[in-house]
Amino acid sequence: MEIRKISDYIWEIPTTEKEGMLVPARIYATEKLLGEMDKGVFEQVTNVACLPGIIKYSYCMPDGHWGYGFPIGGVAAFSKENGVISPGGIGFDINCGMRLIRTDLTVSEVKPRIRELVDILFKTVPAGVGSKGLVKLSVEEFKRVMIHGIDWCIEKGYGWEHDKERIEEYGCMPGADPSKVSEKAISRGISQLGTLGSGNHYLEIQVATPEKIFDKNVAKAFGIFENQILVMIHCGSRGFGHQVATDYLKVFDTAMRKYGIVVRDRELACAPFNSPEGQDYYKAMTCAANVAFANRQVIVHRVREGFSQVFGKEPEELGMDIIYDVAHNVAKIETHEVDGEEKELLVHRKGSTRCFGPGRKEIPQIYRKIGQPVIVGGSMETGSYLLVGTEKAMKETFGSTMHGSGRTMSRTAAKKKVIGAELKKEMERAGIIVRAVSMAGLAEEAGFAYKDISEVVDTMEMAGISRKVVGLRPIGNIKG
Repeated sequence: MEIRKISDYIWEIPTTEKEGMLVPARIYATEKLLGEMDKGVFEQVTNVACLPGIIKYSYCMPDGHWGYGFPIGGVAAFSKENGVISPGGIGFDINCGMRLIRTDLTVSEVKPRIRELVDILFKTVPAGVGSKGLVKLSVEEFKRVMIHGIDWCIEKGYGWEHDKERIEEYGCMPGADPSKVSEKAISRGISQLGTLGSGNHYLEIQVATPEKIFDKNVAKAFGIFENQILVMIHCGSRGFGHQVATDYLKVFDTAMRKYGIVVRDRELACAPFNSPEGQDYYKAMTCAANVAFANRQVIVHRVREGFSQVFGKEPEELGMDIIYDVAHNVAKIETHEVDGEEKELLVHRKGSTRCFGPGRKEIPQIYRKIGQPVIVGGSMETGSYLLVGTEKAMKETFGSTMHGSGRTMSRTAAKKKVIGAELKKEMERAGIIVRAVSMAGLAEEAGFAYKDISEVVDTMEMAGISRKVVGLRPIGNIKG
């Protein structure tokens, strides 16, 4: 496959590479990261470039790896008028995302009680496949969660009024319609509010070490100081979102025949955004996105309770404000400049994060002059990053950057290389107290199964798309 070098951090596959490509494919990566990407990335990013109505480029971020239809790390914007919407471009875990919470506590205050803290959080935040939450809902109440997202949580006492100012979309995407989701989706999601799930989902206690505060002024604006304790949450819409995606993939199989759409890979099933099928999926996807915001919010509530129990102070006294919440599996209608003209587009981000530059109205007032906070989760052994979006991102990537470090090894291969119980001991020796539902699940998420998070983050900083603010080191991890 012909891959042209555009710069040290951008690689382009031209439209001549594959019949039907409407735009070139662009991959952000260093030469080393490009070499580590599996072949599936190149096939998938060029297949996406063939979808009707795609604008400018089909992108893959430096954490890219093989996914369902789209590569994970994929970004694609489509015309609202003649473009498509595709569940493969959003992912099965709709609105999987990251949330970061600050505290006023320092590492010297927390480290002596870290085991107690991790044990309490492991007990109060259910994790694992099919885990059930402590919130009991009727079907009607669950539909209210779908429509109101974070506002439902605040009304029920699971959040503070100002929490929603620090969440992407203010914790509630407009346009949700519960009549567009199936009874099966409701039955899978109704008991899962406030649960982490499995796979690479986690709740992590982290430290802002002095040597990794890269921009002191922006860190201060986010409420971050040296040796501070923070909490990071990574999870999504659980079984509910998965069922919504499964349901509409079947619908789109028929819709593609009806609208004469041919795709290079069945996993790219899609429908015109303006068709009844496309609109129905968008409304159902929005329900799942709002449920995911609410899921992370109920977890935040439990985390605040856990800290309060251990440190004997109210969460407000501990300064447990949300810094921000970002989605990394979602499609949104956004306005972007294309060839000098502002256009409304449907931007798919699958395993990638919005990183709008300063001034955009979508960024909360408190951060608008700085740019959008971007939370990038690494592996449970290597740490994570808080970044900020740039102007250049608006010009080059529809305001998008990476979402994590990205796998280089399958879960099966990781399990063959390390035993979970041994990994747990190794992590404890390295100063990370970990609790996991299953030791096999822990082995799947070993640090060596992922790319070097620092190289992934540096790639997008050197490309000018997102800037580092703080690097975060784990000291406690609850693994789903």
